[in-house]
Amino acid sequence: MSTKEKVLAQLKTSTEFLSGERLAEQLQVSRTAVWKAVKELEKSGYQIQHGAKGYRYQQSDILDAQEIQTGLQQNLTVKVLNTSSSTMKDAQLAVLEGAISPILVIADMQEAPHGRFNRPFFAVERSGIYMSLLLQPEELLSELPQYTVLTAVAVAEAIDHLVGVETAIKWVNDIYLNGKKVVGILSEAMTDVETSTLKHVVIGMGINFSIPQEAFPEEIRKKATSLYPDTSPAITRNQLIIEIWNRFFQLLEAKTTDFLVAYRQKSNVLGKQVTFERQGKSFSGKAVAINELGELVVAIGSKEMILSSGEISLSSIQ
Repeated sequence: MSTKEKVLAQLKTSTEFLSGERLAEQLQVSRTAVWKAVKELEKSGYQIQHGAKGYRYQQSDILDAQEIQTGLQQNLTVKVLNTSSSTMKDAQLAVLEGAISPILVIADMQEAPHGRFNRPFFAVERSGIYMSLLLQPEELLSELPQYTVLTAVAVAEAIDHLVGVETAIKWVNDIYLNGKKVVGILSEAMTDVETSTLKHVVIGMGINFSIPQEAFPEEIRKKATSLYPDTSPAITRNQLIIEIWNRFFQLLEAKTTDFLVAYRQKSNVLGKQVTFERQGKSFSGKAVAINELGELVVAIGSKEMILSSGEISLSSIQ
């Protein structure tokens, strides 16, 4: 651990001012080294209050692997990157490198983010959460959609709890706030073809955390928003990340489908007319149910069609 990391750790454990002399004694370094460490922390974006009695840490929205790992109830490796082309790819690469799951990869900025059907989405440095979780479930391939549904519930409930809002879920993987998208979720499988088992699952997401509304490109400004588009965040990204994954693992370890109840209650699709395409043909009908596999049941006249998340994208909801 570097002097900068040690100074940060000491400051975080105290609500009082800590003098440079006291920090130097505790860490067995010079006062100059402490001063340089504080300057480095401030350069990295940490808020450090200076006073006659020394230094005091102020809540800072800096992604911190150690803080996140300490707050998580599940034992997993946390990696924080300044930037990434894709945290999904980073997680998949970890498998090839022989890393032991579970692993959570988080980036302060994602250069080439994408969602379902490889659609790009908007990303802003230090204003979003871009992360992917690598799991090794060794379950049936048919159970993959459940991970997306379960994750959507964990994310929506975490946001509601910490931000004090009421989110909605657009089937199957988008979280909406005030009619606009704030989160996109994507699950991908790495499989054993011979046994049809999931060798690894990567769950990725992009969360618009504190992007000003006017910063969104004009073409998506009316469709997307962030959790704090006009005000300073009342929580940190670290706190939200911890809350999301603690809820996720609680739901996962319960080994029930109770999360489907919450998913249905938060659905902004059920009971509405939806339009979608399948195999080049356009269909329109009423979304009447979400079944135990997380699939959407749409009534078209006297018939019902079951939509799988991997093949369908809803083009309109009314």
